[in-house]
Amino acid sequence: MAQMKRELGLAGVFAVAAGAMISSGLFVLPGIAFAKAGPAMILSYLFASLLMVPSLLSKAELATAMPKAGGTYFFVERSLGPIMGLFSGFAGWLSLALKSAFAIVGMAVLIEVVLQTRFSMQVDQWQLKAIASACCLGFVALNIVSVRHTSRFQIVLVGVLFVILTLFILLGSKSVEAVRYAGFLDKGWAAVFATAGLVFVSFGGLTKAASIAEEVKNPGRNLPTGMILAWFVVTIFYLGVIVITCGVVDGTELANSHMPISLAASKFAGSWGFVVLGVAAVAAFVTTANGGILAASRSPMAMSRDRLLPARLARLGEKRKTPHLSIILTGAFMIAAIVFLDIEALVKTASTLMIILFILDNSSVIIMRESRIQSYRPQFKSPLYPYVHILAIVVYAVLIIDMGAVPLLITVAFIGVSAAWYLLYVSRRVGRASAVMHIVERVTDREIKTVTLENELRDILIERDEIIEDRFDKLVRGCEILDIQGRQDAEPVFREVASLLAGRLDINEYVLFEKFLHREAEGGTVVQPGLAIPHIIVEGEKKFDILLVRARQGIKFHGVVELINAMFVLAGSKDERNYHLRTLMAIAQIAQEKHFEQRWLAARDKEALRNLILLSTRKRDQAE
Repeated sequence: MAQMKRELGLAGVFAVAAGAMISSGLFVLPGIAFAKAGPAMILSYLFASLLMVPSLLSKAELATAMPKAGGTYFFVERSLGPIMGLFSGFAGWLSLALKSAFAIVGMAVLIEVVLQTRFSMQVDQWQLKAIASACCLGFVALNIVSVRHTSRFQIVLVGVLFVILTLFILLGSKSVEAVRYAGFLDKGWAAVFATAGLVFVSFGGLTKAASIAEEVKNPGRNLPTGMILAWFVVTIFYLGVIVITCGVVDGTELANSHMPISLAASKFAGSWGFVVLGVAAVAAFVTTANGGILAASRSPMAMSRDRLLPARLARLGEKRKTPHLSIILTGAFMIAAIVFLDIEALVKTASTLMIILFILDNSSVIIMRESRIQSYRPQFKSPLYPYVHILAIVVYAVLIIDMGAVPLLITVAFIGVSAAWYLLYVSRRVGRASAVMHIVERVTDREIKTVTLENELRDILIERDEIIEDRFDKLVRGCEILDIQGRQDAEPVFREVASLLAGRLDINEYVLFEKFLHREAEGGTVVQPGLAIPHIIVEGEKKFDILLVRARQGIKFHGVVELINAMFVLAGSKDERNYHLRTLMAIAQIAQEKHFEQRWLAARDKEALRNLILLSTRKRDQAE
């Protein structure tokens, strides 16, 4: 499978996340929000921002554990299975694509307003759609060319936007009139919370960065840092701009405005203030649309990789390493929506789908943690688990109910379509077990004979942590593993070890058994409580092998009080003496790792034991 280039740094993650948030929520919705809650809409925006925190933390955790293209789709598919994965993939793609299309239309409308206001130029409906479609094609081309160029463009636009909004806050603060905040809570707390639900979707774009995790350098640091920083900075700008707007515009005028921020700018900076904030609004819509295409196009690609959609959609350009077919499909859908659909009518549905995806994100964290898959190792862990996640699921469910019947019916239809597609297309192609099956396995105490997540997550972590495997890793990948049930003495264990190694080393089983007994008689191989490293020299040349032994109830060694739970058995010829010593050093590093003993005993099966060693943080020897 072709790997995507890791080209996005912290600034790129921040720009994608921040740019996705600053659009209609800031430049259009304040007028509607004021009509519902009055000046207290300031609190509504604050509460909406806080509502975003659980999903922000959940996505940050999942993305650092599984930094792969697709974001929520990938997380949900691995945790809840292919049917819910299909739903989340389709829903995430549709939601992002529709919101991006809406942002492009909003951009075209603002261009129209500026043309009419400053240049008295009239633009009809089809000309407006043509402008929007041309802009969409431009974004598609930019995304195909390079993620690096896309992110640089995004960084510049977000930077310009923040400069303009900073000037807005600084200049506008001089014109704020305290009397305009009179009757702050006249419409009541119910209106405040209802309005918070309305503007909550404004912050939804924050988690788009998780969809491009595969293209982020050092995802363990850059993803959570970039997303959290974007949330904090954008929240400050939202509240600052809203406070200024409420303080300089008459309430009646503000409630009826479709360009409230531009209107506010005109109050203290005249017509040029209106134009400049109109340009800022255009830049905001551009960042949302551009980041939306970047993130949305990764869902079909990720689903194709997993054989849930035709393989063509996963193809990367040979030179550009971008998913050009998936980007073109996303752009084509957006243009069709711009030309033929009443996009505003679908935005509420897209928002409902987005909130459901947030529920699935929080559920995925719970499922992944409770599955106890050892190769699930996020570099960032969301705090206050599981209380914050359960509370978020309940609050988001209330928000969905408030959306009305039509979006819920469309959501049910999406789940139905996903189930049908699974039965007709996917079921014969995919046999992967999700994390929820690991929970079922643990609760029922019945082993599920199917492909697990252990190896896939292991390989993701090796790529994430840029682990370059050495000879020790290669030996571990192919070595025998003995998982002993019940308590045993050392001698019968060595007999079984000799039997397993005899064919691999081409040495008589009895000779090996005698060597192990002789080695124990010379001096014990127990190096620390619970760990033994039996190692012997065998006849021949260029022979070296490793065998792992786990005994949960313990192995009794002669003359040793403590029972042994872990054994690293080494057997090598004399010419491998130097490597023998390096292997002992590698094992020593592994045994000293934090939580090694607990993870060793808790490992699900032999493959989990193998992965525990392969994912160790020991220093790799590349001189071999």
